[in-house]
Amino acid sequence: MSKKKGLSLEEKRTRMMEIFFETKEVFQLKDIEKIAPKTKGITPMSVKEVLQSLVDDNMVDCERVGTSNYYWAFPSKALHARKRRLEELDKQHTVEKQRKMSLQQAVDKSKVGREETEERATLLKELQALREKRSHLKAKLEKYRECDPEVIEEMRKSNVTAKEAVSRWTVVGQEEVWFR
Repeated sequence: MSKKKGLSLEEKRTRMMEIFFETKEVFQLKDIEKIAPKTKGITPMSVKEVLQSLVDDNMVDCERVGTSNYYWAFPSKALHARKRRLEELDKQHTVEKQRKMSLQQAVDKSKVGREETEERATLLKELQALREKRSHLKAKLEKYRECDPEVIEEMRKSNVTAKEAVSRWTVVGQEEVWFR
């Protein structure tokens, strides 16, 4: 026994579009709810959901006239939508192609003067050696920072401030003891 498998959302959407393209008519929701299960095998409970998703994606047009909503989709609209999308993609493709060419030109232009030569190689080695020396000297300078006169003066000032704060707190603490 094989179980009956339901349709996926995409299959339902495709079959719903077939209803519109084959009949080329305008429908109300109740008409579609009657036609879809009989002709295309779409479950009645999902007809409204599928139709709304098609309307949201601008594949089916919907217009409210009085108290009723009317739905329609014609093959020519789908064709025009595909043509517009194709034109947009073509424009985007040409723009990106031009961008790629300009970037390639910039890369080629930046390569000029950077060819691998012996002089360039020696200059790069020298640059690397100077960078290493600079980082070594910075580390050495950081090590001797404690002996810097400006840093020592800052430490003296902070020590004076700390002593004053200690004196304040100990005097306040002694006064509290005397009042008890």
